[in-house]
Amino acid sequence: MHTLPDGQVDSFRADLHCHSTFSDGSLTPEEIVSLASSLGLGALVITDHDTIDGYAAAEAVAKKTGLLLGTGVELSCLHHAFSVHILGYDFLPDHPSLQAYCTKQQERRNRRNLAILEKLCRLQMVVEEKELKKEISPAHVIGRPHIAKVLVDKGYVKSVREAFSLYLGDGKSCYVPGESSSVEEGVAIIHEAKGKAFIAHPHLFLSGTVVRELMEFSFDGIECYYARGSKEKERRWLKFAHERNLLISGGSDFHGDTKPHIPLGCSFVNKEAFLKIFQNTAHS
Repeated sequence: MHTLPDGQVDSFRADLHCHSTFSDGSLTPEEIVSLASSLGLGALVITDHDTIDGYAAAEAVAKKTGLLLGTGVELSCLHHAFSVHILGYDFLPDHPSLQAYCTKQQERRNRRNLAILEKLCRLQMVVEEKELKKEISPAHVIGRPHIAKVLVDKGYVKSVREAFSLYLGDGKSCYVPGESSSVEEGVAIIHEAKGKAFIAHPHLFLSGTVVRELMEFSFDGIECYYARGSKEKERRWLKFAHERNLLISGGSDFHGDTKPHIPLGCSFVNKEAFLKIFQNTAHS
């Protein structure tokens, strides 16, 4: 639990980073909300990759459970050829600019998927686009984890991990870099939709230099608590946030079966931090 200034322990837990079947998670939005409620979480934010289509389904269940639910999304962007993920919070889910941006990102992902399938075919591993759509509804975001799942199902590899380590991972033989927007555009879209933009999982960056450069782009906060990250890294990013007067977020990056070693709620923020972020959209 996080400790409050007076030494008391805050039992309220808000997981602000998880993924559903609308991107690369294994649970539906409804299932994630139900799981969060059963685990005793006080609040939840589903941050699917480049889509906010799962919010309505999650909202309907949250109202029944009493769980606080905020709007969220994780945008894939680039900064000097370096992959940067942006967490968007507390935005208006029906804002047309954000909807259009997500549609454009999904079209880019689809082009990337087809390029990956072409490379796999050259290695005598034939996966058709319709097979991917059996794994997930066409309305949802299809990505490399879904391609990996089909490779397993067809016996080309023994596991999703093997698919990534041999073929689909960054720099591997069938890897195709995705088309991405700039960080500046991603932050601007979130702000246009009346939301707040956060740097996702700085714990995974090799250098703090990149994070300091990103401060030029009017970020509102940074993800200080992440997955099963070390306390040392948490302290580092908390210090960074306090020195720059940034809001603080945290979450598990739960994906379900895709990342079984990371349970929902293993990382979180307390109620005070949650309410500082979600002033417009959080409700049960």
